[in-house]
Amino acid sequence: MPAGQTQHRGLITASVTLATILQAVDTTIANVALPHIGGNLSASLEQMDWVLTSYIVAAAIMTPLSGWLARRFGRKRVLVMSVIGFTVSSMLCGMAQSIDQIVLFRVLQGLSGAGLVPLSQAVLLDINPPERHGRAMALWGQGVVLGPMLAPVLGGWLTDNYSWRWVFYINVPFGILSAIGLMLYVRETESRRTRFDFLGFGALSLAVGVLQILLDRGELKDWFSSPEIWIEAGIAAAALYVFLVHTLTAREPFVSLALFKDANFAMGNLLVFVVGVVLFATLALLPPLLEDLLRYPVTTAGVAMAPRGFGSFISMYVAGRLIGRVDSRLLIGIGIAVTAASLEMMCGYSTLMPQTLVWSTTFLQGLGTGLTYVTLTTVAFATLGVQYRSEGTSMFNLLRNVGSSIGIAATGALLTRNTQVMHERLAAHIVAWGGQIRLPAPFSLTAPAGLAALNAAVTRQAQMIAYNDDFKLMFVMTLALIPLVLLLRPARARARSPAVME
Repeated sequence: MPAGQTQHRGLITASVTLATILQAVDTTIANVALPHIGGNLSASLEQMDWVLTSYIVAAAIMTPLSGWLARRFGRKRVLVMSVIGFTVSSMLCGMAQSIDQIVLFRVLQGLSGAGLVPLSQAVLLDINPPERHGRAMALWGQGVVLGPMLAPVLGGWLTDNYSWRWVFYINVPFGILSAIGLMLYVRETESRRTRFDFLGFGALSLAVGVLQILLDRGELKDWFSSPEIWIEAGIAAAALYVFLVHTLTAREPFVSLALFKDANFAMGNLLVFVVGVVLFATLALLPPLLEDLLRYPVTTAGVAMAPRGFGSFISMYVAGRLIGRVDSRLLIGIGIAVTAASLEMMCGYSTLMPQTLVWSTTFLQGLGTGLTYVTLTTVAFATLGVQYRSEGTSMFNLLRNVGSSIGIAATGALLTRNTQVMHERLAAHIVAWGGQIRLPAPFSLTAPAGLAALNAAVTRQAQMIAYNDDFKLMFVMTLALIPLVLLLRPARARARSPAVME
């Protein structure tokens, strides 16, 4: 490790962590401001959907490319330009005067911000010796995991007290600080001239980009009842097939096969994919459950979910100090088991539950996911060659993001479908017994007002059962991860290669 890197490790860590938080927060912070943006810019619901979709698709396409760019032009140069681009595009989003402008600027924001998380992770792995990787990944993981948790609360507060434009303007000062820190203290990596695999990149970008559009618009289009979704599914499947065949046969593929010859990295990618499904699907389910179903005000809902952040913070801190002293497989297994226990408790949620149950389950889930994520991230890169770090972190984060998108879309679709199914079943029982029992006020099977009140109550209970079914599915998926942990190897980190740093 160069002396300069050692001397300024704290400032480098602060700069890259700030870059990580910027991107992680912006993934979800705009969601709560969408109604205000739509009203101010006179946009339809479908147009507003593209404010989110454009960012997600652009980031998905650019994430795998960030590793190649860092290898070709140098990691510092790419990281600094990414922060500058993200900061400028955030300012432009806040200044947008039409829906077309904000969608365009969100595309630029996604393209420039995609590399912030993986390249920041690679920098932290480089500036810390192997024995400190656990602590470094704990700090990095706090930005990745806590950012999406805190973003809705921050976005709601900024929108309510100032304007939706401040949801984007808030990035500017922190982006400037991060860029200055990166330019002053981070050392450049060695750049290498490599042939660019246009077919591999094009096929992967098309597959991931179209998949993200499918997942984001599926609920709006009623999934596979829409020709658009069938077309998108076909394009994504065909592009993925071309990418896999080309990667397995090309001499210099866009994604190096050497990455997946490392058993821990390969298994770590599979595990983080499922962790992404569980972690972010739960994050997406809780706000509407608390705010729409249980009638919590936005602030109260944010407070109710805050213990999850505290739990993650505690477990990540502990994990960073136990990694290297305790078998990593044991730590990951404990984290998965704790997460599964919290999901099993969430299967018992009801419309009459006390807020303390939300606190306890979210805190427990934060403990589990934090312990799992930090340890898994450290193990996945423990034996991977230093020369593959930029590319490896890009693929690792791409699979986590794809997993989170699939989890959010799948649980949302199941929630809608199961709500309809359970509503039909509950209503059938009420109709069957309605003539034999006397319904209490304000319910009635004959008066319009009483019938409307009864329908609302049935819908509410059907939604609660549907939420419980989603939590049950994630509980089963989490338990299924435990046997896979045994396939990880307790590995010693590779020796650091001084050749990667100038």
